[in-house]
This record gives sequence, C-alpha cells and structure tokens, in this order.
Amino acid sequence: MRARTKARKRALDILFESEARGEDPLEVLTQRRETDDAPPVSDYAALLVRGVVENRERIDQLLSEHAEGWTIARMPAVDRTLLRIGVFELLWVDEIDDPVAITEAVELARTLSTDDSPRFLNGVLGRIADIASHLRTTL
Repeated sequence: MRARTKARKRALDILFESEARGEDPLEVLTQRRETDDAPPVSDYAALLVRGVVENRERIDQLLSEHAEGWTIARMPAVDRTLLRIGVFELLWVDEIDDPVAITEAVELARTLSTDDSPRFLNGVLGRIADIASHLRTTL
C-alpha cells in the first residue's frame, strides 16, 4: 500500500473513531500520534484530519447538495468519512489531482464499505470535481 493510501486509511480510522465515540477528532489525532503501540500517523494523515475538521461545515454543505437523495446523517459512517476526506483533497490539497482523490476514496470504499459504496462515492465526488475549479475560487 502506498504512503498516501495508508495516510488516507489512517485519517479515516481517526475520523471514524472520533465520530463513533463522540470525541474531538483533533484530540484523537493527538492521542494517536503520541501512542507508541498504535500504527503511526503520518504528516499527510494529520493534514487530512485537520483539514476535514477545519472545513467540515463547508464540506458537509457540498455533500448535502451533491449526494442526490441522501442526507449526511443517512449515509453509512465509512462513506460519509471517505467523502469528507475526498472533498477536502479535491478542494484544498493542490498537489493531489482530482482523479487520484476520487480513485483513492473509491478504492477504500471498495474494501471497507458496502457493495454500493464505490459507485456512490464516485458519483458524489465526480459531481463535486466537475465544479471544483469554481469552488476553489470561492473558498
């Protein structure tokens, strides 16, 4: 598994855990970075967690607008978290090409979520990617 793929998986783990436990994701991130017995948290994983936390309101607004027929609360937790990471990469991480961000989210969904999740994530992230250049100018 490539380094950034591992980082995305680690960010997913931290964001998912914090949501499931009702804890602050940044506190969970700090705990995981300070714990020797846990898998390491790379700088890129930390960037993803912080970015999702800092931009969550705007990310969730975009997901609500582009996840046709789905509310944020109704989405499976893994899908919701992968979408948040994917949108953050699409809009705020310039060195990641849009197709890479989408493919990585879809591949993680393929291994970690439902059979329908890859297609769902591809559709939502694809719709957001189509307007990403416009969105980047308004951020």
